Amino acid sequence: MLHDYGQIGILVIISLIFPLGAVVTSWALRMVNVRPDVPSNPVMTDTYECGLRTEGPSLVQFNFRFYYIALLFVLFDVELVFLFPWAIIYDTMGWPGFFEGVGFIGILCLGILYAWRKGALEWR
Repeated sequence: MLHDYGQIGILVIISLIFPLGAVVTSWALRMVNVRPDVPSNPVMTDTYECGLRTEGPSLVQFNFRFYYIALLFVLFDVELVFLFPWAIIYDTMGWPGFFEGVGFIGILCLGILYAWRKGALEWR
């Protein structure tokens, strides 16, 4: 048991060495002036949008419906992915497996019906 945790401990130590090594190396190179400070440039700090200057505020709020429709798509798409293993071993499951699959499909249909009745799938 300790042997297994020892391997995990070694992986944790290695995973901490790499980012800390990069930070320490960057700091050390800056101290010996191998990597000098770069003067501030207003073009470098400007918001970049395909080489064009921004017009108006760069922070624009998007309509929540974009995220809502995408979330519903991901939710129902992931639920449908769970049906593939069920369909592959459908012959070996028998009646209990059949009723479990039908129940799952029923819950999925209820979820879609609920979203439809609430108007979540309509763009107003």
